[in-house]
Amino acid sequence: MKRLEVIGNKSIEEDLFDSLEKNNVVFHYTKIPVVHGQGTSDPKMGDGTWPEENFILIIYCENDIAEKIFEVVKELKKYFPNEGIKVFEMQVDCSL
Repeated sequence: MKRLEVIGNKSIEEDLFDSLEKNNVVFHYTKIPVVHGQGTSDPKMGDGTWPEENFILIIYCENDIAEKIFEVVKELKKYFPNEGIKVFEMQVDCSL
């Protein structure tokens, strides 16, 4: 099982969900709707200086679903090369 964290600019959040649905990627998630911070692109602080904001999806899924999510994000980055979106992956043990 994998834990994925998708962190993206709010401006492409709807496009992400549309692409996942179009590609029949069914998954369960927790969404943190407003996230501030700075990665490799401009800061996202939700203020007058840096008005943009991010979101985070936390997803626990099987390997095949994780691969599909990576592919969708990869394609989305092609359409929005200047908007930040990344996927972070961790292996998890759910034996309890």
